[in-house]
Amino acid sequence: MKTTEPPAPVPAESGVTVTKADVPAGAPPEERKAGGVLNVFSHGILVIWAIMVALPLVWAVMTSFKDDAAIFGSPWSLPDELHFENWSRAWTQAHMGDYFFNTVLVVGGSLVGTLVLGSMAAYVLARFEFPGNRFIYYLFIGGMSFPIMLALVPLFYVVNNMGLLNTIHGLILVYIAYSLPFTVFFLTAFFRTLPGSVAEAAFVDGASHSRTFFQIMLPMARPGLISVGIFNFLGQWNQYMLPTVLNTDEDKHVLTQGLVQLAVSQGYKGDWSGLFAGLVMAMLPVLAAYIVFQRQVVQGLTAGALK
Repeated sequence: MKTTEPPAPVPAESGVTVTKADVPAGAPPEERKAGGVLNVFSHGILVIWAIMVALPLVWAVMTSFKDDAAIFGSPWSLPDELHFENWSRAWTQAHMGDYFFNTVLVVGGSLVGTLVLGSMAAYVLARFEFPGNRFIYYLFIGGMSFPIMLALVPLFYVVNNMGLLNTIHGLILVYIAYSLPFTVFFLTAFFRTLPGSVAEAAFVDGASHSRTFFQIMLPMARPGLISVGIFNFLGQWNQYMLPTVLNTDEDKHVLTQGLVQLAVSQGYKGDWSGLFAGLVMAMLPVLAAYIVFQRQVVQGLTAGALK
């Protein structure tokens, strides 16, 4: 019968006898030193990057509360007095309120349509095998690589022939078509990570395909929907080329068109404080959306890897 021998004693500098089991196991000193240097370097890069990103945003917000003399006299100092009239002047006289309302209509309608149509197409492509499945999937992938500038001229004539030029609903349809390729690509990969046993159990209980999708699979895909929704919101909110070509009616301009028009007009009037106020108005919804949904965005991007 074998017996377990006690661990050999290891002498310590203090004169106290310890065993090998008492010695902590860890990385060699060289590895710990290299890991510490790498952490310091990576954290330093992140701090520099955060300053480069946050400083222009903070400066724009700060400048929007200054008058024109303070903007040119002391551009880097804090405002001596908060000039809220800059915001009211940009909202009313520069018609930023009208542009903001038009943008909310266009982006809200296109975002809902993109998520509904994109999720339905992605679910079918991810869960069902049928002839032409991969061909349709690669068509959507090809739509991501097609430059939008090459489609502007034919798109203009198509929209004009359909009677949708200079209309809100026409711009919504174009935004949906513009955002569908990436949405289908993103959600197809996400739906493939969801467990198929849940859908099979729903079919056994007598649920239809539509009920299984809307009541079971779609709620499970909520992190992916929020993530792709944020990306589409950013792209559609900041879209400038499509509305410039397809929406030439000044009464139906969106924020990006309004900001360009405001910048051109302020170049002659010299109302730079109103221009910065309008810029911050267009910027705040994007920042608010990401701050509110930043956790869901990270969950949606990492869900496939974690599963």
